[in-house]
Amino acid sequence: MIALADCNNFYVSCERVFNPSLEGRPVVVLSNNDGCIVARSEEAKALGIAMGTPYFQAKDMIRKHDVQVFSSNYELYGDMSSRVMSMLSGFAPGIEIYSIDEAFLDFSHLKKVEDMETLSREIRSTVRQCTGIPVSIGVAPTKTLAKLANRAAKKNPDSGGVSVLAGDRRIEEVLKTTNIGDIWGIGSASAEKLSRAGIRNAMELRNASDNLIKSLLGIAGLRTAMELRGQSCIALEETTHERKSLCCSRSFGRPVQSLDELLEAVSQYVAEAAHRLRNEKLAAGAITVFIDTGRFRKSEHYFNSAMEILQVPCDGTAELASCATRLVRKIYRNGNAYSRAGVVFGSIGTSTEVQGDLFEEKRTSRAGLSEVMDSINRKLGGGSVFYAAEGVTKPWAMSRRKCSPHYTTRWEDLPTAG
Repeated sequence: MIALADCNNFYVSCERVFNPSLEGRPVVVLSNNDGCIVARSEEAKALGIAMGTPYFQAKDMIRKHDVQVFSSNYELYGDMSSRVMSMLSGFAPGIEIYSIDEAFLDFSHLKKVEDMETLSREIRSTVRQCTGIPVSIGVAPTKTLAKLANRAAKKNPDSGGVSVLAGDRRIEEVLKTTNIGDIWGIGSASAEKLSRAGIRNAMELRNASDNLIKSLLGIAGLRTAMELRGQSCIALEETTHERKSLCCSRSFGRPVQSLDELLEAVSQYVAEAAHRLRNEKLAAGAITVFIDTGRFRKSEHYFNSAMEILQVPCDGTAELASCATRLVRKIYRNGNAYSRAGVVFGSIGTSTEVQGDLFEEKRTSRAGLSEVMDSINRKLGGGSVFYAAEGVTKPWAMSRRKCSPHYTTRWEDLPTAG
């Protein structure tokens, strides 16, 4: 048996942990540059506010119903996710962290439904008590069925946030009431194909012939159908796959025209990505930089990128930023208003297995500098020390006008008890 633990309305729940006055009130969270609605509380959903709605289109409804609006606080959400996943990992012999707010747990050691329900309720209670985040748990013989079980736990207020699909009768009840488009792995295009073939719910997909499913959706679709039949085809992935690349990219808060501002932005993205390399004990053997004016501006669209192969793979911010600066100067076109830029590290390997350069003398001291800067930022909060090349005022930075405090990652934002 496999359990899926899914945090309820995760971004909204993170905001409510440190602002209890938001409980019971409609809340939405916005995407980068406060563009679209990417998370909603149950109260906001009940008002008819749709996922992905542009913020400016929903403003009238938001004002009318006093909906609380927040910019995405990625630092807070990432830290709260780490806390939740750390708690979950202590409850099962195996765990696969599927996304920022979801994890599959190995329940194969439990044989009785009662034991599965008991453990699930213990997990919900412990996570809520220790992190403040509400979690729903669905348990079933396969990952796809666990997804449906989790959905049933959320939809049924009498479930107490837990649903165990064990036994044919219980599974069939859920399959009959699940629309084809609500099945994990079935996108809108696939759902439309299946509907045209007379397959409109999960039960009908489970019972369809293998040949029909393969003709409509291929092997991936057949795998989904077999999962619905209780045959596990998607294994629990407990090990982390080796990283092949690492990207840091963002849209600017306003169009950027000057080369200096573009260099500042790219230098900051390099610093963030290099920090992640060091955390994972990796080194990059190549770096690519790209800049983009965006396709929706009146001026001619311009996108360009450039790559440099490093003589010796490294994880140091200074060396990587120096390469990125050269690449930006190479592809920058004066007169354009850029809306986005990013860096991609490639040819990634373990930093402890890097073949050094016989004639390189300064690498050890630069590595020491990165370690010291990382240590200070861990102790005093991210951004306490940084390279001047990243800029100070950063007028190009992503717009987050309604961002809540960084309660768990900045000392100055630490909540105080009155």
